[in-house]
Amino acid sequence: MSGTSGTVPRTTYREAVREALREALREDERVFLMGEDVGRYGGGFGVSLGLLEEFGPDRIRDTPLSESAFVGAGIGAALAGMRPIVEIMTVNFSLLALDQILNNAATLLHMSGGQLPVPLVIRMATGAGRQLAAQHSHSLEGWYAHIPGLRILTPATLEDARHMLAPALADPDPVLIFEHGSLYNASGELGPDTVPDGLDHAAVRRPGTDVSLITYGGCLPKTLDAARVLVSDGIDAEVVDLRTLRPLDDATIRASVARTHRVVVVDDAWRTGSLAAEVSARIMEQSFYELDAPVERVCAAEAPVPYARHMEAAALPQVDDIVAAVRRTVG
Repeated sequence: MSGTSGTVPRTTYREAVREALREALREDERVFLMGEDVGRYGGGFGVSLGLLEEFGPDRIRDTPLSESAFVGAGIGAALAGMRPIVEIMTVNFSLLALDQILNNAATLLHMSGGQLPVPLVIRMATGAGRQLAAQHSHSLEGWYAHIPGLRILTPATLEDARHMLAPALADPDPVLIFEHGSLYNASGELGPDTVPDGLDHAAVRRPGTDVSLITYGGCLPKTLDAARVLVSDGIDAEVVDLRTLRPLDDATIRASVARTHRVVVVDDAWRTGSLAAEVSARIMEQSFYELDAPVERVCAAEAPVPYARHMEAAALPQVDDIVAAVRRTVG
């Protein structure tokens, strides 16, 4: 982090997450971080760099390459009163621990009649755009948003990267935090007195009157860029950042639709069975008579994410795709 006297320091998304981890480790001795390469290597994306030297190997634990094993260990630690933060290198690898996440973390409170809360936080990188090919690039957070018993967070801003972890650790239920890989190098000013929006509310990142652009995570910067492009068309786009995918903030979505009467949902994931489909369905159920046009969706191509840069770009939602969808919707 760097800055000059009298100015707000600039930081990166990666550094904001690291500072959130550092604060959690300092303030609660029950908190520890575990995962592949989180210690000596500093994490697959450099997030935990320096934490091993500061907090030692009991608090920053390198694990074997077995997601099922170390996620299961995290669940056990949470049941025993600890506050583990489990890092899974990418969302694709989380599928190796899906049994632990779905059949244990998400269900134990229910199956025990309320006796066994699992206060576990699982962090993982998600999304494409970095030429890491199909086994490291998919956006599966919408799958996890399907599961009762989990809270799903998608911090897209420096403020959320810095401030979502503390309330996630305070939650008695398991919380999954999806950090889009394209955001780690994003930089900006993060004031020391930033007040978070909590975990239950979506955020209107740009107010507008003509169309609601509803998105989350790594698509937020592209969606904001599209809104700026649309100004030249005389289109005033409102941008809603969902922030939390489960539970969804229906009230903020409904309020935005009531202001603009047109909606485009932007989602990094595949179109079929996507979170975009869920948002669209809820708008049809709850705000149908507010709509002046059908809901549009901009999603990833229905194919494994390609490696080649030009093919990867073609497979993902881009600014031009969002602009074209808005123009169709507004007419």
